[in-house]
Amino acid sequence: MRLFVLGSAAGGGYPQWNCLCPVCRLYWSGDPRVSARTQSSIAASADGVHWLLLNASPDLREQILRSPPIAPSAGAGDATRRHSPLGAVLVTNGDVDHVAGLLTLREKQSFPLYGTTGVLDVIAANPVFSVLDPACVERRPVVVGEAFEPVPGLEVEVFSVPGKVPLYLEKGEVDVGEEGEMTVGVRLSAHGRTAYYIPGCAAVTEGLRERVRGADALLFDGTVFEDDEMPRAGVGAKTGRRMGHVPIAGEGGSLNAFEGLGIGSRAYIHINNTNPILVDGSLERQAVEAAGWQVTRDGMEIVP
Repeated sequence: MRLFVLGSAAGGGYPQWNCLCPVCRLYWSGDPRVSARTQSSIAASADGVHWLLLNASPDLREQILRSPPIAPSAGAGDATRRHSPLGAVLVTNGDVDHVAGLLTLREKQSFPLYGTTGVLDVIAANPVFSVLDPACVERRPVVVGEAFEPVPGLEVEVFSVPGKVPLYLEKGEVDVGEEGEMTVGVRLSAHGRTAYYIPGCAAVTEGLRERVRGADALLFDGTVFEDDEMPRAGVGAKTGRRMGHVPIAGEGGSLNAFEGLGIGSRAYIHINNTNPILVDGSLERQAVEAAGWQVTRDGMEIVP
């Protein structure tokens, strides 16, 4: 099984186009300790030929251009002159940074689009996604807890994790931490190896800990290092938890939450532009690495 990180940043990417938070300011000033990152997405394959795209980032076209494993092969075109190693797409929630890239896939390429009924309903409610010709793109609802095989040899199961509805659907008091169809994690299994992809999660519950026990790889929500990171940076009023993302550090954080579970490798993904783990050599980067975590980067490949 191969996992290819297409994008490692949270919504807006790194740096965000109009941001002068302390971490983005390093990029604009040319600091060599930071590098640009596109918005969160990975691809997974059991054979290196057929790939499942997990979340369609707004940066998808750029990601395909610089990612040989998922780029079209010059000699593989059929009579329609269309070809892509991407055999299927799965979205884990309805957030803009996970579904907007579907619009990039509108050029008459056949593939199934998987998601929970709740997430697919959100997509169906927005008429802009009708550009995905239903004759080419079949929307296939998945059931939480039921395994399926979207591409040859790769078994996939989605499961509920604490989360919330997408920002653009928030009305009144928001239920953050609800476990249902609107935010899911993904189990990926092939050739006796198992990996988990959880780019959004509001809390590490005991049930989640037990689920990922013994995994060969875990890619987990690394949005913010500290819960009040964005307010302190002066770029937003919401905490990480209010946005549906458990912080890395502090009480209830993810840094030490998965210790003692026999997980082969752990890596943070979906990293916000304010998060200092983006800075090579920062105290925060040192802290996560000392705890046994990696910080994903665009183009990184993980073989569980």
